[in-house]
Amino acid sequence: MAQFFQIHPETPQARLIVRAVDIVHSGGVIVYPTDSSYAIACHMGDKHALDRIRRIRQLDDKHNFTLVCKDLTQISTFAKISNDAHRLIKALTPGAFTFILDATREVPRRLQHPKKKTIGIRIPNNAIARQLVENLDEPLFSSTLVLPGEEDAMIDPYEIRERLEHEVDLVIDGGVVKYEPTTIISFSGQTAEIIRQGKGQAPMLEK
Repeated sequence: MAQFFQIHPETPQARLIVRAVDIVHSGGVIVYPTDSSYAIACHMGDKHALDRIRRIRQLDDKHNFTLVCKDLTQISTFAKISNDAHRLIKALTPGAFTFILDATREVPRRLQHPKKKTIGIRIPNNAIARQLVENLDEPLFSSTLVLPGEEDAMIDPYEIRERLEHEVDLVIDGGVVKYEPTTIISFSGQTAEIIRQGKGQAPMLEK
C-alpha cells in the first residue's frame, strides 16, 4: 500500500521531503509533481526500481528517460555540455524543458538511449521536485506518469493513489497539476534544436 504525503506546493514541509527521499534511497518508486505533469521516479542506480517503472508504464528499452537535476553543476557530471549549451540551459532553467544531451560515463548504460547514448535532463520549476533533488543530492530518475493506453499524464493525486496504490511506494499530493508536456531541446547535433514544442518557451531558438 502506497504512502500518501500532502506536501505544500510552494513551501514544502521539510520533514515530509526527508521522508520521501528516504523512500527513494531504500529502493522505493514514488509519484511526485513537476511544473508540467506528475511523474514517476526512483533512485538512478536502482535497477529493480527502474524495472518496476518500466512494468507500470509498459515501456520498452528504447524509451527516453530523464534525470531531474538540482543545478548545472550536477548536470555536467552526467551530461556533456558545450559552452553554448551551458548558456542556453542557464537561461531557460528552472522551467518546463527537457534537454537531450550526450551522456557521460557516470550515467548507467541502461538509462541511456540505446543507440544515441543520450540522456534527458530537467531542472523543473516546481518547489517539491526541486526540494527532492536538493535533499537527494543526486539526480532523480524520472518519467512522465502516462499510464498504458493513455495519451495524457494523470493530473489528480487522489486518482493516482487509487490507480497505483499497490504499484508504487509513495504518492506525493502537490495539488492538481495540469498536463502540459515539456519543450524538448536536443543538443545531439551541432546546434540546439527544438524537437517538441511544449509548455516551455525558448524565443531565442524560434525561426
